[in-house]
Amino acid sequence: MPQPESENLSVKLFKNHKQALETSGLVPYLPSSLEQLEQSGGRTWYRELRRPQWIWQGVDAIELESILARIANSQKHRSRDEWLDTVSGYHSGNWAYEWIHAGMEHQKTASELDGDEAAEAYFKASLYFSVAGYPHIKGDNLAIQSQVLASQAYDMAAKQTSHRVEKILVPYQGRKITCYLHLPNTEKPLPVVIVSGGMDSLQTDMWRLYRDFLAPNNMAMLTLDMPSIGHSSHWPLGEDSSCLHQAVLNYLPNIPWVDRFHAAVMGFRFGGNVALRLSFLEPSRLKACVALGAPVHQILTNSARLKTMPKMYLDVLASRLAKQVVDINSLTSQMQAWSLKNQGFLSGGRKTSVSVLAIGLKDDPVSPKSDNKLAALFSKYGKGVELNSKTLHSGYEEALKQMIEWIKEEMKQ
Repeated sequence: MPQPESENLSVKLFKNHKQALETSGLVPYLPSSLEQLEQSGGRTWYRELRRPQWIWQGVDAIELESILARIANSQKHRSRDEWLDTVSGYHSGNWAYEWIHAGMEHQKTASELDGDEAAEAYFKASLYFSVAGYPHIKGDNLAIQSQVLASQAYDMAAKQTSHRVEKILVPYQGRKITCYLHLPNTEKPLPVVIVSGGMDSLQTDMWRLYRDFLAPNNMAMLTLDMPSIGHSSHWPLGEDSSCLHQAVLNYLPNIPWVDRFHAAVMGFRFGGNVALRLSFLEPSRLKACVALGAPVHQILTNSARLKTMPKMYLDVLASRLAKQVVDINSLTSQMQAWSLKNQGFLSGGRKTSVSVLAIGLKDDPVSPKSDNKLAALFSKYGKGVELNSKTLHSGYEEALKQMIEWIKEEMKQ
């Protein structure tokens, strides 16, 4: 019996990666920096496990624990014995293998369904493929192939869903920025929210945000990847971190389905830093800006704190900045340039006319209360919020409800 197309693709993509380099060892460090990393041990996983976030986005909670258990219980060779998710080679127990295998099951289910039921299964498969590539380090062949699968599954979902999903290609520096535009209807141009996640997630992770929060409020969602990741991997992350988002914002008049006079920007983690930056650069083009858990100033300028971050985070930073060999002291010093205060946006007397809502969860080391208050202070209509949620999951729900209400109110203006 012939294999389904998705299985053929999987075989084709991964047949040469049985001995693929393992993710945790891809980013090279200077010997002195390796010594610093060794001193910050005590972890059992290389990856930061984002259980609440992945479940909120659509990963099945029981299946998640089953996947993690298979990885943890594997007896195959690990690059680092102390880290459970460092099984090397594309086979059982390997992080990418287990997540792709689960994603293929959802894709197979999708192929047996029609309409929105099929679309939801494809969107779920896309999310699993995205997690397979997490944290999307440059040069990680398995992650690159996982992104191909995530993008293809998302495109298949777009064909099945009752919502309209358009791939928008925005010209920039001789290339095209790939965006997805999500529309609940096309009866008239809709208010649009430009959305991005952090430096270790893909734009295809945002379906639930659109489906459950933006679409019911008759708003369009336009997503794009951060510089140096996913469809935007051609562009390294520079101090002008919002350059791609600015190009997309300026392109809105060319998109017939959206109301360019009612545009907002929303960002999660480093995407929030970009969203805030854009609200200062393009105040006449934006109605509102919301940022969740954004690094704004404190963590970016605290080299001592950055040096104690898990290796995965340092690997991601180095990867986004296209570092060949990492000197931790140099890397953490360089991050000061990404502080919005150091860049001059959150200092002096100038305020943006864009309504800014900056939200952080209590005790978040990346986005402390002081950062969110600072971001709000430099908006004429700003608000900084610290959520006292007991769990990150309930925190996400509460934060998003506030964020959507804020945008709805500002879009009326």
